[in-house]
Amino acid sequence: MIAALDIHYKETYAKAVCVLFDWSDETPTQVYTAIIKDVQPYVSGEFYKRELPCILKVLEQVPLHTLEAIIVDGHVFVDNDKKYGLGGYLWEALDEKVPIIGIAKKSFIHTEKVATPIKRGSSENPLYVSCIGIEKDTVLENVQLLHGSHRMPTILKLVDAISRTEIH
Repeated sequence: MIAALDIHYKETYAKAVCVLFDWSDETPTQVYTAIIKDVQPYVSGEFYKRELPCILKVLEQVPLHTLEAIIVDGHVFVDNDKKYGLGGYLWEALDEKVPIIGIAKKSFIHTEKVATPIKRGSSENPLYVSCIGIEKDTVLENVQLLHGSHRMPTILKLVDAISRTEIH
């Protein structure tokens, strides 16, 4: 199983979503959500401090030992010296036991050694893929297997859409 995560911030809370799936699945086999009321403020350059507690909250529901990897919407590293981005901090928070894959829509400057641009479908705009705890070549092959004929894989669009739905 693979897990994909996304968080959406509302005015008074954040909604974290984790979906479980196999690489080529169109729909998840399991969906977990968590509502976080005490969200840290956004601080430029320290986004992980806001995002990580939300991710860890939703992951409390997930059997981590069953996961091949976790996909985050973002980067594992933010520079070629391997300074951690969100994915790296998650790797550390999970005691380096679950491989992390970062799939980002935008590149950071000076990350060409740690993030690989991948074009999917007919899009000319790449996704930027980074990883830790798993072989890069395996990740790059598997990202191409993700369902969908567009730049953004179907499952990642879905986890984003679920995170944006209102709670009642």
